[in-house]
Order: sequence, then C-alpha cells, then structure tokens
Amino acid sequence: MDFSGSTVLCVGDLMLDRFVYGEIERISPEAPVPVLRLTRTTEMLGGVGNVANNIAALGGGAIMVGLIGRDGPADTIRAILARTPGITPRLVETPLRPTICKTRFVASGQQVVRTDDESREAVGPDEEARLIAAIEAGLPAVQAIVLSDYGKGVVGRTLIARTVEAARARGVPVFVDPKSLDFGLYHGVTCLTPNLKELSAAARMPVDDEAQVIAAARKVMAEAGAASVLATRAEKGMILVESDGGVLVAPSRAREVFDVSGAGDTVIATLALAHASGLTLAQAAPIANAAAGVVVSKAGTATAHIAELLHELVGDDRVDAESPGLSDLDTAAGLVAAWKAQGLTVGFTNGCFDILHAGHVALLAAARAQCDRLVVALNTDRSVSALKGPTRPINSLDRRAKVMAAIRHVDCVIAFDEETPLAVIRRLTPNVLIKGADYSPDTVVGADIVRAAGGRVHLASLVEGQSTTNLVRRIRDQPRGQTAGADAR
Repeated sequence: MDFSGSTVLCVGDLMLDRFVYGEIERISPEAPVPVLRLTRTTEMLGGVGNVANNIAALGGGAIMVGLIGRDGPADTIRAILARTPGITPRLVETPLRPTICKTRFVASGQQVVRTDDESREAVGPDEEARLIAAIEAGLPAVQAIVLSDYGKGVVGRTLIARTVEAARARGVPVFVDPKSLDFGLYHGVTCLTPNLKELSAAARMPVDDEAQVIAAARKVMAEAGAASVLATRAEKGMILVESDGGVLVAPSRAREVFDVSGAGDTVIATLALAHASGLTLAQAAPIANAAAGVVVSKAGTATAHIAELLHELVGDDRVDAESPGLSDLDTAAGLVAAWKAQGLTVGFTNGCFDILHAGHVALLAAARAQCDRLVVALNTDRSVSALKGPTRPINSLDRRAKVMAAIRHVDCVIAFDEETPLAVIRRLTPNVLIKGADYSPDTVVGADIVRAAGGRVHLASLVEGQSTTNLVRRIRDQPRGQTAGADAR
C-alpha cells in the first residue's frame, strides 16, 4: 500500500490542541478546587491540521488551508508545520480573531478541565476571499479535497459552493466531515462522513440498526445531492451507502477503546487519501475503518502511521498471524520519527516480561503516563535464557509479544537479542527512558544517550512482591492439584 503519489487538499477550521499534564495532590486553600501541579505540555495540530497530519503519517501529501491569528498559538502551529514533512501550509493570517486553541488539563489519565480560546464572530468577506484564493491555488496539485467543518466559521456556504464548483471542473472528489445539521449546505459533494448522532439529526430519522442507518443515509444523500455517505458508528464500525445503490457494512474489530478524540479526522483523511490513490470508495472504506481502529486505542488527538495501518490490516485478515504484535527495528524507527515529527513525546522501556503480572501492568501504566507513545523492547528467548537460566523463558517471544501488544498503554513492541537494548536505544533515541525504581538513574542502560539528545530518565515505582521469578516459584511449590492462588488466576 503506497500513498506517496497522492496529495489531498485539506480545508477547514485549524486549531492548536494543547495537552497540559499534571498531578492533583491537594485542594486549594483559596477555593474548593483541586490544585494541578504541572509536569509537561504537549502541543499538536487539531481540526483540519489533524486531518493533514493523518495524511502525512500515511505517507501521502497534504496541502492545508486554514485561518490563523497573529499570536503565540499561530507561532506554535508554524513551528509544528516546519518540522512535519508531508504538509504544505497555505495559511491565511488575520488580525481580527485569535488562532483557535483548545487546552486540555489532564491528571491521572483524565481530563480535569478544557479551555477554548476562539472567536464567535463569522468569517469576514476578506478572510473568506483569501481562503478561497488559497484553495484555488492548491487545487491543480491534488487528487482529492477534504472540507473539515468544526463549526468555527471557515467552512461557510460560499466557500463550500466555490470549492465544489472548482473541484467538479477538474474532476476532483470532495469529502466533507459535516458539522451543520443542514446537509444541503454541502450540496454536490462526493462523500459525507457523519457519525450516527449527526446523521440522525440531519435526516430526522432513527439510526438504531443497519436498516435505519441506510435509510437515513439515502435521505440525506438525496437532500444534499451527495454521491455517498459513510456513516461512522463507533464500536460498530461503518456503513458506506452510495447513490448507485451499493452498501458496504464494515464492522470494527473488538478492542478496548481508550480515546475517540480525532477518530473522525482519521476516517476522512484515510478515505480521501485511499480514494485519491485510485481505490473505489468501497475499497477505501475498510482501510479507513482499520485506521480508526488504530487511533481509538491511543490517548489524545492521534494519527495512524502507515506501519500501524498495515499492521492493523494484517490483523484483520490473519488473526493467527505469527507475532502480530511484533515490529522490526526499521518499522519502529519509522514510527518514532513520525511521532516526534508530530511533536509527540516517545517513551521507551524494556524487559523480559515473561509472565505478565500486575507489577508489569503498573510499570507500563506509569511509563505511558510519562509520554504520548510508548515503545516496549522484549528480550528474545535466547537473551532471556542467558539472563535467567536455561528454564526460562516460560513463554516464547511470539507469545510475549502478542500479550504485550494487547496492553492499551503500549504503542509499539520490538525485540532485541543482545544483553542490553543499548543499540536499540541508540537507533530510536526516545525522549523518555523508563525503568523500575530498583535501578538508579546512573545505572539505566542508554541513559547517557537519551540525556545527550535532550531527553530524560524516569524511574517508576514498583509493586512490592511482584516478580515473574516469585510467581514461578509459587506455582512450582504448590502441591499437585491445588491452584497457585490469585496471582496465577
């Protein structure tokens, strides 16, 4: 699957998504509110910027048209774009409104509060004219257009009509993630991608089952003059309905949904990019469904990298594929580079993880709290035997990788055969190196490499009494016919 020859014009409400992480340890003496002690801040593109980010992460090209103010968030957006390959910005600057900035304050993995800095004023004629001019300038170089409407004013009636008219003249498909409940606003587009709530409200019909979704989609298609509707149904997957009568139901894979933020952006980005590369909508929809499956298992505004998408598609077709959770070092390096380019903090930890227990899960959770993406390196079977003795490992690398990949805190699993993961750390150069508190900062392998690159080392607290060695000993010491207690269940 190669999207490198396809470019998508992304137009819409551009935002800066800011995540401020901290710890709540007390209540303020000034008012009955929690005090958040800040530990780190992550900033990334939101709105149409997240659509463009997804396209770039999948290996395609994105020309992004959006509106920014003259302020700090605008400077941050420019800085992010400067280090993000694959996105060509065509930004329209205005002194009349601030750059949209959403700041989420997070403690213990949960949002405490969100602040929105944005204007409620409609986009003015001059701003709209410059946006349309930027669209027309970018149109000759693209094979598809995405209108990302977040209801902030950029995707207005005139802009939509002019864009659809210009796209039709060139035979370029237009995809819309709708916000307005009047789908007639998007008249003549190629595909609308509403969620069930939006589809129900626009059609004024129930959408409780597949037949109702299909009926509602056909109604809004007729009213909007749209060629197709891709209805996203959260954990139930998607349904594609086309004007020629074709219907495709794409169920989602069973998974633990961690965060649905930005999933709609991933769907429309992948759908448009796949269609731009020559696939039909019916062929592109399952790919978009798989990409959505990748991002909902991540925290925050997320993207699906091409390696993750290919891995997900393999998982769809080959459930029993060998080591479906194990990536090679080249793939991991590509993922890490892409994550860093998006401004994400990459963490790294390693170990044998022979029999996964509560102590391991606590360590992985603590590690993921220190970063946006977590890479876990597993010792190979030969390496485990060299460290633990000839009776170990209990579980093969293939089995350990499958279990590790199923942990929601983990974003990438790799293996190393050497005594230490030094070569892997040197290749990946993570931002944060995480080990258990039984180490000291100076004894953590690779600490000097990470620090020299501007990163840091974090020592996570351990769960007392939890170790694979103790667990194996307890199992072996049990009289035959008895269980090993709660830890073995």
